[in-house]
Amino acid sequence: MFQADLLLNGQARPASNGAVFERRNPATGEIATQAAAATLDDADAAVAAAQAAFPAWSAMAPGARRALLSKAADRMEALRGQFVDTAVAEAGGAPTWYQFNVTLASNMLREAAAMTTQIAGEVIPSDVPGLLAMGVRQACGVVLGIAPWNAPVILGTRALAMPLACGNTVILKASELCPALHRLIGQVFVDAGFPEGVVNVITHAPGDAARIVERLIAAPAVRRVNFTGSTRVGRIVAEQAARHLKPALLELGGKNPIVVLDDADLDAAVEAAAFSAFFNQGQICMSADRILVDRKVAPGFVAKLAAKTATLKAARAGAPLAGMVDPGAASRVQAMLDDARRRGARVTQADAGVVGNVMQPAIVDDVTPEMLVYQEESFGPIVSVLRFDSDEEAIRMANDSEYGLSSAVFSRDIGRAMAVAQRIESGICHINGPTVHDEAQMPFGGVKGSGYGRFGGKAAIAEFTDLRWITVQTTPRHFPI
Repeated sequence: MFQADLLLNGQARPASNGAVFERRNPATGEIATQAAAATLDDADAAVAAAQAAFPAWSAMAPGARRALLSKAADRMEALRGQFVDTAVAEAGGAPTWYQFNVTLASNMLREAAAMTTQIAGEVIPSDVPGLLAMGVRQACGVVLGIAPWNAPVILGTRALAMPLACGNTVILKASELCPALHRLIGQVFVDAGFPEGVVNVITHAPGDAARIVERLIAAPAVRRVNFTGSTRVGRIVAEQAARHLKPALLELGGKNPIVVLDDADLDAAVEAAAFSAFFNQGQICMSADRILVDRKVAPGFVAKLAAKTATLKAARAGAPLAGMVDPGAASRVQAMLDDARRRGARVTQADAGVVGNVMQPAIVDDVTPEMLVYQEESFGPIVSVLRFDSDEEAIRMANDSEYGLSSAVFSRDIGRAMAVAQRIESGICHINGPTVHDEAQMPFGGVKGSGYGRFGGKAAIAEFTDLRWITVQTTPRHFPI
């Protein structure tokens, strides 16, 4: 069993009232973690620690911040085995997925380290004689990062890396489904030698999430909020941030389409589609929920996808796919399949049914708009197939969703694919590639119900700094009075 204390001002501390909560292993039901259940006083203490640390951290030379972030990347890789073991116990996925999490998260820290010397401004021409006018980017203060469980190392690290590079201090509000894992991210920064209070981690009982988040957002010292999670909760976070006039960066849900045009390489499209739909049991914000395929090539595509899916067994261990985050999540997705069957869909699934948190991947064909699988983000190992008769219809169908995070287009004609890609309403589009793809330096985010703002590399600098107008009068100035 893992233990997770709070990280406040560089120190491991229990909750102020000694309260704890338990996270159970989704596969076995055994207690995976006992974690500190933060109080409102603990939330206040995290803000106070971050606020006190901000002046020195923001004034630190960029090279010094770069060196510390690089050390944190090295330390994260050194703890790779502990990260993987903790993630499997708390979130239930496959070890290979969490290995990838550690690799990308450490790359995010290295990319953030490189960005410390790129927090640049500009000289702006002025009409006033002798006036030097500048746009200067400066750290904004304390940043609150709220991270989910599904890509826990990646998204927990992403919530902190660029804010730190920009000179801000941070509070990570850990997911109640992986408290020990997110607390381990905090320990990486302690071990790397970050000053006390620069990185703080709050864990909390599931029932306390709303009041802890509300308290943290309301704190005057907190100047930015970033949240990754569901669109439903993202709306709440956005409303609370707006109430206090605080910018929020939101990366939310997705119902991501893959468009397969009639000239596509079907074998390549099938491989990408299976990966996009089923990797990590479809529990990725970029997972493909919908495959839109030209009617002329649909029979061949569906047959190839069914054959590929039949090879992807799910089990608790030793299989290509692992379990979902909990049995309730598997039951919810199974209910979507049951609804589709009742309404006339054809479901292709090697082994039907759910065993605990394990669900076999499924293809849903003959989908109609009244089905739940058409309307809702599944966040599970199922994918819908829909047919179109023209590129124009494919674009309309791709955009027939409240979401707009990731998408993909398959075609041998790159000009044609670009024309389709440019009209799909999504923050990300990959031509002849999967919907699931991330790199630390890329601008990552969505449109519509998938949120706003961009994580990643230079794009994130604007999210986590204030742009100030500063002038220097270098000659005598005439005034009208």
